[in-house]
Amino acid sequence: MNKAQIAAVAVLAASTLAACGSGSSGGTGGSGGGAENAKVAFLMPDLASTRYELADKPLFEAKMKQLCPSCTVIYQNADSDAAKQQQQANSALAQGVKAIVIDPVDSAAAATIVKSAQSQKVPVIAYDRPIPATPADYYISFDNEKIGAMIAQSLVDHLKKENAQGGILQVNGSPTDAAAGLIKKGIHSAVDPSGFKLLAEYDTPDWKPEKAQEWVGGQITQFKDQIVGVVAANDGTGGGSISAFKAAGVKVPPITGNDAELAAAQRIIAGDQYNTISKPIKIVAEASADVAYQFMQGKKPEGKTTLYNTPSQLFVPSVVTKENIKQVLFDSGIMKASDACTGAYAKGCEELGIK
Repeated sequence: MNKAQIAAVAVLAASTLAACGSGSSGGTGGSGGGAENAKVAFLMPDLASTRYELADKPLFEAKMKQLCPSCTVIYQNADSDAAKQQQQANSALAQGVKAIVIDPVDSAAAATIVKSAQSQKVPVIAYDRPIPATPADYYISFDNEKIGAMIAQSLVDHLKKENAQGGILQVNGSPTDAAAGLIKKGIHSAVDPSGFKLLAEYDTPDWKPEKAQEWVGGQITQFKDQIVGVVAANDGTGGGSISAFKAAGVKVPPITGNDAELAAAQRIIAGDQYNTISKPIKIVAEASADVAYQFMQGKKPEGKTTLYNTPSQLFVPSVVTKENIKQVLFDSGIMKASDACTGAYAKGCEELGIK
């Protein structure tokens, strides 16, 4: 992606968010009227991914403060516990929130949260992960199926270019996460017709890196040098997969990721991880704050598309490899060299011109 393309993506994202701000009034939003002094819940799913505490939370809070200085954000993280998230949602409703933004631990279980909130006329915005069983009032995410297809196709193209001979492991996300199911579907769309044998695949409980590492370790014992690549659904499972190969004392094959976490960027710089997905969290965090604020004002924002019978906005991400990491993550300002180019990674940054 060149600088002109990056600029075009930025303009497109900005225009999409601006369009989102023009939703019509009326509908199911909140209790109507102004949002002054209102409360909004921001409920995140786990601590296994560092992004929620380091990026999603502060970005959502900052945008909400800009939109409504007198509003209060009630933030909770369920730490991979669906029952705990249910309690957090109930607590938020008891505190009188006018909207709930939720990234569900368990997409099926979250249907109960949606029903409970909507029965109290409190709109629910599904964030990052959809809630298929009971339509939320809105869904905001990057296109998860496309993410799966992009990381897998990037790996397949690389393996073909290298004339690799062997098979692929597929490390999926949590079986209780509907977004993981979409990523999985996207991965299969690229791997199945690739000509590379799918040696085995695994749904990683709660996206836990240690579970991915344990499973991949077993596959290394079974398949040994037949493994020429691993499609991991996010940076955590990708990192766990890399650790499994290193623990086994064998060469790390190309391994994918998703989320562009700092640790993943460092692994790409070092040559341990093949790719990740840049999906600037600022885009979805600010879009969800904007949509939540409209609902809190009694408006009903229109979706750009529909997924699971839910008005939706699905943003398109970018694949990041060693070849374009400087341009996509650092030149764009998404990530700072001072954060990534420390210690053992300084030399790799220098070689890639990351300053």
